[in-house]
Amino acid sequence: MELVEIRELVRTRSAAISHKPDRDARRLLLYVFTGTRGGYTRLKIISLLSGRPFNTNQIASEMNLDYKAIQHHLDVLMKNNLVAKLGEKYGAMFYLSNYLEANILALDDVATKLERQLNAKKVYL
Repeated sequence: MELVEIRELVRTRSAAISHKPDRDARRLLLYVFTGTRGGYTRLKIISLLSGRPFNTNQIASEMNLDYKAIQHHLDVLMKNNLVAKLGEKYGAMFYLSNYLEANILALDDVATKLERQLNAKKVYL
């Protein structure tokens, strides 16, 4: 996934939004996606869920990652009210929460910061 995809997601979803994202929402998104390990993977999950709902197994298959790892990332995203779950157990479907949809513009800041972090790591490699 390129960070360009996230910016495209923000552009398409933000057309109906006329307000700036909440400052606390921006801070939360920056923390979840750039301040912790696994933020890039979580951002890829958000990008995937922006198209349609998926269950844990489908996300794991699509991203070619371990089921338990995806389960962990979804738990983090749910605890921070960034994704919502419909259903129970194995077949539960995940989708973007209303909170994230309302503050989708803050993802642009996240993509910018992640891009800087990734570029800084490339310099040191």
